[in-house]
Amino acid sequence: MRVSGTTPNLDARAQRPYLRAMALREILVVPHPVLKQVSKPVAVVDDALRVLMDDMLETMYEAPGIGLAAIQIGVAQRVIVMDLAREDEPKTPRYFVNPEIVWASDETLPYEEGCLSVPEYYDEVERPARVKLTYLNYQGEPVEEDAEGMFAVCIQHEMDHLDGVLFIDHLSRLKREQAIKKVKKLVRA
Repeated sequence: MRVSGTTPNLDARAQRPYLRAMALREILVVPHPVLKQVSKPVAVVDDALRVLMDDMLETMYEAPGIGLAAIQIGVAQRVIVMDLAREDEPKTPRYFVNPEIVWASDETLPYEEGCLSVPEYYDEVERPARVKLTYLNYQGEPVEEDAEGMFAVCIQHEMDHLDGVLFIDHLSRLKREQAIKKVKKLVRA
């Protein structure tokens, strides 16, 4: 997920000394067919998966974005990284392996969303205002957590990716086609 109006931080790696020897990965953009795949559950959180999550985090920071699902870099595993810290706040990376929403509020929240896989396009999507989710963290420990506000919006946006759904799939057919057309034009340029 991307917040509108963000710009790349050219010295991002220097500000994150805990990210050493990581690899930036290519972020797939619409209409890449891999983005429509349903991701498979992760069997075990091991060192190889932690390397993937670290690479995803660095890729997300560099883009810049606030959330990234593994499928967006071509890996069909149920893995998400996220950091909702503002530019003037210390980084707070989060890792979600096999996340599941176990409850969602009836109350909804409209929010203008953007996506690293749909660059330079933003539109309003309405989602449940609060959710309860379960997942495994970076160490593979089970976590149950309540999410609201931006956290709820972002986790739902990223979890949609795990099921092959993009935020533009929540829009009208006309808006979705406009978004894809705009991205194709950007890619050609």
